[in-house]
Amino acid sequence: MATFFGEVVVAPSRAGLDEEEEEREETPEDREIRRELEKKRSGREVDVLWSGLAQRPFVCSRFVVAIGRNAAAFLSSFILDSVCWEVVGVVKLWNEWCRTSSTTNVLPTDSFCLFYRLISDPTVLLCQCSCYVAEDQQFQWLEKVFGSMQKEGLQVTILSTCPVADYKTQESTLTLASPFLKALKTKEFQERVCCPLLEQPNIVRDLPAA
Repeated sequence: MATFFGEVVVAPSRAGLDEEEEEREETPEDREIRRELEKKRSGREVDVLWSGLAQRPFVCSRFVVAIGRNAAAFLSSFILDSVCWEVVGVVKLWNEWCRTSSTTNVLPTDSFCLFYRLISDPTVLLCQCSCYVAEDQQFQWLEKVFGSMQKEGLQVTILSTCPVADYKTQESTLTLASPFLKALKTKEFQERVCCPLLEQPNIVRDLPAA
């Protein structure tokens, strides 16, 4: 149970499982598949490769992270569609749904997590993360990405999306104007928020929550 609003909790779910599936035990084939996946993932750490950023940790004043296909597409359409940005890094990782390359000279695809630097102000960074980051890889992702940056004076903005059907409200979701924007913020953020705050009991999950 969450002790305060905004706490990240893992809620077990058996949705979509019928009684027959619930009672089914793991077969030898299932165990073999699981072992093979664990073997492939073992030793394959999350690697962050930077180019043109020799100083560690480097100074970053604003860091905008777009997580998921819709958020990444928003960055592409409204922010990155200019010559003002240069690719300075990439995340290399492997899991059941994502196999990335170590090269940075690529166009953003569903398999890549790229970092861009504003040419006119090198302290402003964007991250376009449309690849899947598994639960057991999220801490590594955060540790290695933010471990390269100076924390003092750093403002982080996370962009992510979720289905309207997951939004919890007393009014019918059919009458909501879609898409709409809500925000969560930390107590350290003192600037004006550009949209209404996310109401309880809605929560943020996965990498955005981490």
